[in-house]
Amino acid sequence: MSRKVILDVDTGTDDAVAIMFAALHPDLDLIGVTTVNGNVPLENTTDNTLRVLDWIGRSDVPVFAGLARPIARLDFPFDKHFERDSGNDPHGSALPIPEPRSTRQDTGAVEFLVETLRSATEPITLVPVGPLSNIATVLAIDPALTDAVDEIVIMGGGHAVTNVTASAEFNIWADPEAANMVFSAGFRRLTLVPLDATYQALVTRDTCARLEKSATPAGIGAARFISRRIDAYDGTVTTAGAAPVHDVVCTAYLVRPEVITTRRLHVTVDTTSPLTVGRTVMDTRLGSTQEPNADVAFGADPRLLADLLLDVFTSVIVRTEIT
Repeated sequence: MSRKVILDVDTGTDDAVAIMFAALHPDLDLIGVTTVNGNVPLENTTDNTLRVLDWIGRSDVPVFAGLARPIARLDFPFDKHFERDSGNDPHGSALPIPEPRSTRQDTGAVEFLVETLRSATEPITLVPVGPLSNIATVLAIDPALTDAVDEIVIMGGGHAVTNVTASAEFNIWADPEAANMVFSAGFRRLTLVPLDATYQALVTRDTCARLEKSATPAGIGAARFISRRIDAYDGTVTTAGAAPVHDVVCTAYLVRPEVITTRRLHVTVDTTSPLTVGRTVMDTRLGSTQEPNADVAFGADPRLLADLLLDVFTSVIVRTEIT
């Protein structure tokens, strides 16, 4: 039986690859996608999500727009991470595929999540790969909804590797109060995939060329999205000709857990210090007495990830008009 999954995304390029993987893998049942403010403003994350699902022939997957701002902070700076639509922007405002034909649902993301989890007759896996604003709001409405979730798989944070500040990764930094609520919510299983792991699973131009050659919508789309990421990184923080595709590591993990290696740790989020706000504080001390609340990935297998992308994105029969 396929695993029921809800993705919570702030769709730029890496989210797009994760959406395609979850929507096309036969072992995953993507029952909905919720959007949140993050890589780009909410209007763009929602538009991009619809574009991706239309592009691969999965317009049947409903899309729900969520929170347009963090749950507590009023000063979220969109340009903090990079100059929008510049050469070092790995996302761009709009993905390089046609505008969507479908539209978002009238129901909001939080309402959809609450209603779906309350009525669930079998466990659901949550995969938030953007700021955790939607998930925290759901927990504020009904903390018991964690019982309907068999696992929450989060892309975010960093221990030895960060990006938006010297201490913090973007997704957690963008709404640290929300992230702290999620880590302390008591999910039966919480898997965290931080930059420490995703930077070990770089995708290369060679893999992009093989994806492009497949001529499937997913293969062409993935090649475009990942190539933009490689162009943006351009060997500055990674090996030349390769880039991390952070979010798809989470969806790949759902079907091949061995794509990452984890440690069981206690994780909290700093919400107060000017220097370290948004830092995921991972207790790696030997003999720590803090109760672990997360399986944290510190390693990832780039070859297995590439094989999974090629297997899923180049074997899809359904084709659309490519422009």
